[in-house]
Amino acid sequence: MSPRRNRPRRSEADERSADRPGITEDRVQQWQDGEWMVRNIFGQAAVKVYRCPGCMQDIRPGVAHIVAWPADGYGDESDRRHWHTGCWRARDRRAPGVERSRNAPRYG
Repeated sequence: MSPRRNRPRRSEADERSADRPGITEDRVQQWQDGEWMVRNIFGQAAVKVYRCPGCMQDIRPGVAHIVAWPADGYGDESDRRHWHTGCWRARDRRAPGVERSRNAPRYG
């Protein structure tokens, strides 16, 4: 008896491109603040440290995350921001990000 396959086979159309492994195709998402081009970066493709604008924490190498920039066509590479996936999904429910020092009062 042959071993059971736990995963369905992928078709050739589902394969990622060889020149950008671990990165999905760009797609447009609509949010309250407009339309955004969004790209998923998988852990194997994340090789640098980025600062998430949602939580002001580092996105370490090897951590899957999202890259987003305005979809209006006026943005360039400097408008791209790297977000934690959870921060990107919760950004319309968050208060504006305020960066505080470690010994600043948390409330007030």
